[in-house]
Amino acid sequence: MSFEPAFKLPSAVSGDALWFVYRQDRLLLKRSNSSCHIPHTRDLKSTNLAPTRKQYLGALDGRECYAAELPDIDPDLDGFDLVGLRETFGHLDEELIWIAGRANQLVDWNRSHQYCGQCGNPTRDRTAERAKICPSCGLVNYPRLSPAVIVAVIRIDELLLASNKRFKSGFFSVLAGFVEPGETLEECVAREIQEEVGICVKNIRYFGSQPWPFPNSLMVGFLADYDSGKINVNRSEIVEAGWFRADNLPSIPPRITIARQLIDWFVHQQFPTTTRTPLGR
Repeated sequence: MSFEPAFKLPSAVSGDALWFVYRQDRLLLKRSNSSCHIPHTRDLKSTNLAPTRKQYLGALDGRECYAAELPDIDPDLDGFDLVGLRETFGHLDEELIWIAGRANQLVDWNRSHQYCGQCGNPTRDRTAERAKICPSCGLVNYPRLSPAVIVAVIRIDELLLASNKRFKSGFFSVLAGFVEPGETLEECVAREIQEEVGICVKNIRYFGSQPWPFPNSLMVGFLADYDSGKINVNRSEIVEAGWFRADNLPSIPPRITIARQLIDWFVHQQFPTTTRTPLGR
């Protein structure tokens, strides 16, 4: 699959687009026997569902993709399901999941910027770029991104993992946190690690990034080396934290996440011939 993002409709359209439709933060999927798929135009035409606030996303293998939302009133979902985006992990192709994530970010932004935050008047879409402009005061708003760091902290042959209160299934992951105003990414790495588990790190270096549409984050991944201190968990966020060897990992995040990519990288450094990360208990 090859996705080409865009905000302007092409001159020629196929007539059977893919629709990434949300009601609040839940994605509309068409049921088909025991599986689900992203609805096509023909799927929606056969129902009384009426998506609103349509936005063009781009084309997947030449087929147009749209983001839209359903009204808050309870729709007739016969033959469809509304599911959380995380629930699609492992059930939809990854390319579709990331397009759905893009749609989620844009639907959330579009919904929350119908009125100007400066003067309160209705906004309208700009024609030259994906942005909202206020015709009254001229304020322009672009889709919002909230940068966050996510860090694999390494101590010789051990990796720092923690279980956050937000993790419903109790798995362990590398630490993460949002960047504050006036802060560099590296400063955020050092601060978040110190605040959450009380240790100091050094040799901070970039690993990679991943959009994280829950609803509008950009995860920036780093590697860092342990410097000093003992683990002292911040109980307001963290349930448990500890050092883990590559051959004795706890339950960890799914493969689609950058958190898992960081963990897999660590395992590969310890066991270069390993093709799959041991999940531990």
